[in-house]
Order: sequence, then structure tokens, then C-alpha cells
Amino acid sequence: MPIRRTLHAPDIPIETVYFHETGWASMLAVLEDGSGAEVGLVGFEGMVGLPVILGGETDELEALVQAPGTAYSMGAEALSQAMEEDAVLRRLLLRFALAFHSQAARTGACNGRHNTEQRLARWLLMAHDRVEGDEFPMTHEFLAMMLGVRRAGVTVAAGALQKAQLVGYERGRVRILNRRGLEATACECYGVTRRAYERLLGGGGPRGCR
Repeated sequence: MPIRRTLHAPDIPIETVYFHETGWASMLAVLEDGSGAEVGLVGFEGMVGLPVILGGETDELEALVQAPGTAYSMGAEALSQAMEEDAVLRRLLLRFALAFHSQAARTGACNGRHNTEQRLARWLLMAHDRVEGDEFPMTHEFLAMMLGVRRAGVTVAAGALQKAQLVGYERGRVRILNRRGLEATACECYGVTRRAYERLLGGGGPRGCR
């Protein structure tokens, strides 16, 4: 799963679904002018191709690999058939759908109400939940697109987190130095989303679902 690989594009029939082992994909709402913003992350705790489990054939969102890794793939029709035959699988995937809905809804509220530093801290925690270790690829340009803010705003916010020694940043890679401090900096939206995953999927949220 190389970085920047498109797993499915808006309004194109989804033929394959993906179950990440490592890395994650960003779910992007793309506008007519080509700009976009992230509405959610999907890593090993779930799957890419969510409309398939809800009876849909296409998605309005773009699924783009943002942290490289590995994944299992499965034909969309095969998954639909498996869900019909296996009630346990169907229930688990539907619970993931509900958890992702909570994440997307909270992302919308967060982007409209909280400052860039809080939102950046929240995003870094969500990314950290979905990787092994404490380091992952990241650029200010990418973060600006994900958060729907100007690059200058991301630079200022990232600088504040670095000055507080919560994260380190070098050559396009972020390293989490003080997770507890990052949690204290983030808005309440991170905790709300994490508790939703705990309630619906178990294991203490995405990082604990390993």
C-alpha cells in the first residue's frame, strides 16, 4: 500500500475493499476546484470500502493511502456474500460503520469550533493510534489539506507543539515525544471519538484493537 495510492475514487463503483494491517488511508471530501479536506482515518481497526457493507456501490469520498503499509484485499461482491452468510461478521462490520460515522461527525464539529493547535494535536493522536511505533510520514502541506486550513496556520501550530516538546519533526516525518501532553493539548473530540471505538469495537480504541 504505497503512499498516495487511491483505493477508491468518488462516484466510481467500488470493486475491491481493503483491510489494513499497517498504515492507514484518509477519507477525503473533494470539492469541484480540486481542494479537499479529510473527514476520517481508517487503519487496521476497520476497512476501506464502507459503502459496500451498507448496500452501496459507490462513495462520494476518495480513499487515499497516507501512511504506507500492507493490507488484505477482497472483492466487493465476495464481501457482500460473506456478510449474508455470517451474522457475526455482518454485526462487526456494521459496528465499525457506526464508529466511523462517529469519527466523521466529530471531525466536522471539531473543524468548525476548535483552534488549529487543538485540531492538529487531535489528528496526530488519531494517526499515532494507527501506526506501529511513534513515527510516521507527514508534511505541513499534507496537514493543511487534511485540516482544511492554510499551510501557515499548520506551521505555527506544529511549531508550538515542537516547542512544548510534544512532537519532533524532521524531513517530512513526525515523531510523538509526549503522548500524554499531546492528549492534554487536544480538544475533547479525540476522547469522544476514542470512547466510541472502545464502546463499539472494544480493545481500548484503535491503538488497543491490535
